[in-house]
Order: sequence, then structure tokens, then C-alpha cells
Amino acid sequence: MNHIPIGHKEVLAPDIYLMRLQAPEIARKRKAGQFLILRIDERGERFPLTIVDSDPDRGTVTIIFQAVGKSTRKLAEMETGDTILDVVGPLGKPTHIENFGQVVCIGGGVGIAPLYPIVCAMKDAGNHVTSVIAARNRELLILEDEIRARSDEVQVATDDGSYGFKGFPTQLLQQAIDAGRRIDLVVAIGPVPLMKFVAEVTRKPGIPTVVSLNPIMVDGTGMCGGCRVEVGGVTKFACVDGPEFDGHQVDFDLLIKRQKTYHVHERESAAAHECRLPQNVPPLRP
Repeated sequence: MNHIPIGHKEVLAPDIYLMRLQAPEIARKRKAGQFLILRIDERGERFPLTIVDSDPDRGTVTIIFQAVGKSTRKLAEMETGDTILDVVGPLGKPTHIENFGQVVCIGGGVGIAPLYPIVCAMKDAGNHVTSVIAARNRELLILEDEIRARSDEVQVATDDGSYGFKGFPTQLLQQAIDAGRRIDLVVAIGPVPLMKFVAEVTRKPGIPTVVSLNPIMVDGTGMCGGCRVEVGGVTKFACVDGPEFDGHQVDFDLLIKRQKTYHVHERESAAAHECRLPQNVPPLRP
């Protein structure tokens, strides 16, 4: 779809933004776990963002992103009424949803955003959903109210202890396992190290664990090969074979090494971009 209008923009936390895009065809078709590929202008790169929510009646899809690189910073500078040149989607395999029973959904940082539609879908399928959301501090925690509204239980962790449990979500997961709590499935989305350690915690007790490898995607079509990952000893592409995989089968050590491949280029590109965002922007409300 070409020239997609931004219908709403909101600041959720420092450098974390919510946008609603007017994309009725995508809004009608999208399912939990799927993503979009955006290109801001003719000279822009293609980059993926997970669809957080949609409203088929209004024809809108919601994205949440963190302004960390050149393209996401350019997107963050755009305002309501501006148009994005190209938006393609929904892409990727949807999350496998069924009534598993007791499901624990873990989201870290901006990974809480792609976790939200999965929480909703799991709850709608009849699961008892426990959501564990985490951030470095309270200021960076997003979507808490929305997650609480669709979960049976919610636990919050912050690295600095400014809100909720002081520590990491893996510690809360380990506490539940040690207490003998029944867990039928764990879904984890966030930084790659977080997903790796969640998978390690659940490996010994044999709890099925799904991780979403959307942080490693580049162009979203399988053409660039930038999202290659070994799953069970077989090479997969996160964008077309995933983005979700069995966490116990993912070679996280190799994945972390591969993630560093483009760090120099990303830093150079970001440094060349002159950010025009004002500092200490107050939250925008509709």
C-alpha cells in the first residue's frame, strides 16, 4: 500500500512511540504475531514493525516502536497527517493460538508491544494468561493498563526496582516453576538475551517455549538473509519462517554473534542523521 496516512501519534515513554496508520486492507487481515514492512520515503530503507493492534471498522493498524536507528528516528519525527510512502503487510506466520491451559507471556522493554496482541489472542482462546512485563525502570514500562485488562494475572519487574519486582522477569518465572505452578506454555518477546535466558529457565522442566525473533529482521522478505537463524540445526529466516520459533531449538549464541555484524554500519548511519526531535517531549493524548 502506498502513501499511508498517520492518523494518530502518541509518546508512550522516552523514545517510544505509538502510531495508528490508515491501512484498511491490512487491518482486516492481520493476526497476532504478524508484522509490517515500512519505507518512509524514496531514499528510505525497508524495516519491519510488529502490528500491535487493529481496528477493522476504522481501518487502522497500530504500531509501537523505539527510535534507535536512522529510520525509526525519521519515523518518530513524523506527525499526524503525514504519510508513509510504502507499507506492506501483514507478513510473517501468525502466532499459533489454541487453548493450551496456563500460559505465561513475558515481554521485555519495547517487546511488550508485540506481546500485547498475543496476550489478547491467548485470552480470547480461553487460556489462563499470566503476563510478566519488564523494563529498565518505571518510566520505560509501556502498555501496563492494556496488558492488565486482558490478563488474568500481571507481574511487573524493573531492573532498578523503581516499580514492582526488582530484578528480571526470568527470576519471577523461576519462582513460579520452583513453587510447582503448572505452566503449559511460555511466550517470550524482547531483547535476544532475555529470550535466551527464558528458554534456559524452561528447558530443564520441559515447558514448551515460543520466542519471537522480530528484533533480528531486516527487509522482511527473506531476500537479504540478514535474519538467518539456526533452529534445531537447520537454517531458517525469521521473517518468512517465523518470526516465532521453539525457544529450545534456537541457537542463541550464534544469533547474538550475528546481531553484531552490522553494528558499525548502524552507528555510522545513525550518526549521519540529524535528529530534529525535541527533548523531554511530554506524552501526547488524543
